[in-house]
Amino acid sequence: MTTTSGDAALGQAPLRVVQWATGNIGTRSLRSVIEHPDLELVGLYVYSDDKAGKDAGELAGLGTTTGVLATTSIDDIVALGADCVLYMPARLDVDEACRLLESGANIVTTRGEFHRPASMDPTLRAQVEKACAAGGTSIHSTGSSPGFISEALPLVVSSLQRRLDRIVINEYADMSRRDSPDMIFNLMGYGQPPAAFDDRRAAYLGEAFGPSLSLTADAFGAPIEEITASGEVAVATHDVDIAAGRIAAGTVAAQRVTVTGLRGGTPFLEFRANWYCSTDLDPAWELLDTGWRVSVEGDAPLDITLRFPVTLDEMAATSPGYTAHRPVNAIPAVVAALPGIRTTLDLPQIIGTALR
Repeated sequence: MTTTSGDAALGQAPLRVVQWATGNIGTRSLRSVIEHPDLELVGLYVYSDDKAGKDAGELAGLGTTTGVLATTSIDDIVALGADCVLYMPARLDVDEACRLLESGANIVTTRGEFHRPASMDPTLRAQVEKACAAGGTSIHSTGSSPGFISEALPLVVSSLQRRLDRIVINEYADMSRRDSPDMIFNLMGYGQPPAAFDDRRAAYLGEAFGPSLSLTADAFGAPIEEITASGEVAVATHDVDIAAGRIAAGTVAAQRVTVTGLRGGTPFLEFRANWYCSTDLDPAWELLDTGWRVSVEGDAPLDITLRFPVTLDEMAATSPGYTAHRPVNAIPAVVAALPGIRTTLDLPQIIGTALR
């Protein structure tokens, strides 16, 4: 029988885990695995030759050694016979993921391709399901957004309702202290003329959140009939100096992308990303501090604000945990799950355990 969280404390062996990739989120999850009393880090995959051969404790920023050395070889990882791989690459390599699954390693991933099997490309779905069947393994996709905020929290608040009319999720992110000029100005388009904003960002978030919202609607027994995505921007009313540089007056200082799940042509589930570098905007927008606001319309209406209670200077050190910790906490449930692509609806409620 597969062990579950807490079993290590009862004398059973901890689950053996591999961390795959050490980006911003991967580094935080690596640290969490190392420090978790019911998990054992047995492997670490990296993409950089500069990181290969280094101890996991060093790469996690812990200042201690673990005896686990980073590798760039998938053969090394497969040979470990791990219970689970925390798979967190910047891009999905389906052949790579399938090899891990076929080898007998379950996967928990922050990749968004697996939130809802029915929304997946049929060829991708078939390939992954075949690999799960061959290895007797499961794969689950989660994180903070999408994941916690688009699935876990809506499912919980639905338990108070007998008539649910609409859920609107607003995400707020103050980007003014992100010291990454390439990301802010080139990738995200801040500081550009408003006309430079196009539908690509909206389409990207539609693809990222559409399956997750659809999964939640499936759970409600009210399937979404159409997903739409649209974007808008607001410009700075004056020159603004941020960590990444200067945003000139009249250029993009905030952007909002709305992903809407429709039933009968009426919005039912909605996710709205409000990302901004200044609050002095034209047009003026109502903006909250970094975090989420969830509005529930039904016969038990709710208005829930979840604010990240840290300063902007502390945000870079704190915010990765919001995405990294849920996958770590999901490991026991995914290892214990039946083979296949497992969604939030297939698994028990993910609970943080061994919080000490």
